[in-house]
Amino acid sequence: MATEYGQGYGLDGGPAFPGSTERRHRLPAALRAPVEGRTWRELGHVLLSLPISILLFTYAVTMVSLGAGLLVTFLGIPVLAAALAGCRGFGALERMRARALLDLEVAEPEPLRMRKPGVMAWMGAVLKSGASWRALLYAVLHLPWAVFSFAVTVNVWALGWGLLTYPLWFWVFPMYAGQDGVQLYGDETHRVYLDNPFEITVTALVGLLFTIATPWIVRALTMVDRLMVHGLLGPSRLASRVVELESDRGVVVDTAAADLRRIERDLHDGAQARLVALAMDLGLAKEKLQEDPETAVRMVDEAHGEVKTALQELRDLARGIHPAVLTDRGLDAALSAVASRCTVPVRVEVDLAERPAPAIEGIAYFTVSELLQNVSKHARATWAGVEVWRTENRLMLQVVDNGVGGADISQGSGLAGLAERLDAVDGILVVDSPTGGPTRVTAELPWRGEHVR
Repeated sequence: MATEYGQGYGLDGGPAFPGSTERRHRLPAALRAPVEGRTWRELGHVLLSLPISILLFTYAVTMVSLGAGLLVTFLGIPVLAAALAGCRGFGALERMRARALLDLEVAEPEPLRMRKPGVMAWMGAVLKSGASWRALLYAVLHLPWAVFSFAVTVNVWALGWGLLTYPLWFWVFPMYAGQDGVQLYGDETHRVYLDNPFEITVTALVGLLFTIATPWIVRALTMVDRLMVHGLLGPSRLASRVVELESDRGVVVDTAAADLRRIERDLHDGAQARLVALAMDLGLAKEKLQEDPETAVRMVDEAHGEVKTALQELRDLARGIHPAVLTDRGLDAALSAVASRCTVPVRVEVDLAERPAPAIEGIAYFTVSELLQNVSKHARATWAGVEVWRTENRLMLQVVDNGVGGADISQGSGLAGLAERLDAVDGILVVDSPTGGPTRVTAELPWRGEHVR
């Protein structure tokens, strides 16, 4: 039935009745919030925070105080290391709880860095780890916040639902429906209910307002929990940046090694082979110079042609390393030269008031060059366009063609390698290439290249 009427699903994940999805989504978010699953999960997180934070606070303060007191003996350091290790373990449980109840994904902090195996090295690594001390700080700070959020949530939640269900008290508990201490039953209860419509209505409306506001109050309280878990139990920004720079350095080193292998291969298979053949031809021509001058002249002419070819290959190789026109005249002239060698007409527009950093300029040149090579080889396009401009502290590149499309950066093609190279300098590559075209590839690079090494 769900397939027949549309992709509707009930609150429990099963098929909904026809049109139920529309009705549920037509209900305002403020009215849906009190009964949404997210609200109940966040409420559960707040209620669990109090006992967990008490246990964590007690453990942390007791162990750290004990370790600090024992520092005058050889037992102080092991106790402190055990205290911090326990806090790291509690931090892992807190990340799991945040993931389950708050839908918050927090990566694990940086692992312990031990220079050598052994218990002493492990204790030293725990004590030196910033993640360990942040977990301890979380254990200390979370208790007062958990007490505050628990008190606010329980009181507001109970008040809202209590006032909202106030009219039911006359029917469920008639002995408390009277006034001045008089207990009422049956018809007397019904009479009191009818004699106080204004009081009952206002009370229920106030309860409704509190009930509607409670999920948003709880959501605001759990935002602080999210910040504490993310900031104190996740990886630090400095550690994340170090890992990112290490990864980028590996990409740069691999790219440089690949470029050196390519240059060596091109020299060995191209210009070097031609120069060796040229030397042999000139040697033979020298031997025949006295015996057969005409043959010697013909061989010298052929060698002259080989020299021209070898020189052209060397120019192409030098252009592949770093084109002279880029150094002398900038991106506009260099990209125009690249566009002239493309197999389709290319319109080039470079709108730069000044030149970027030389390293960024070179990366931009080779990025456009590789993208235009892809256009020539794979796009089956009839035209292409290149645009370069600056936005604040970023250099923007865009290559567009009207080819068949279908380029996918996730398939491990040359675009994936190009994206890795750009990422190594804090750049971004975005590919928009639906099947049937057109293809639009946008690259973003830092203007000054502070992160280029």
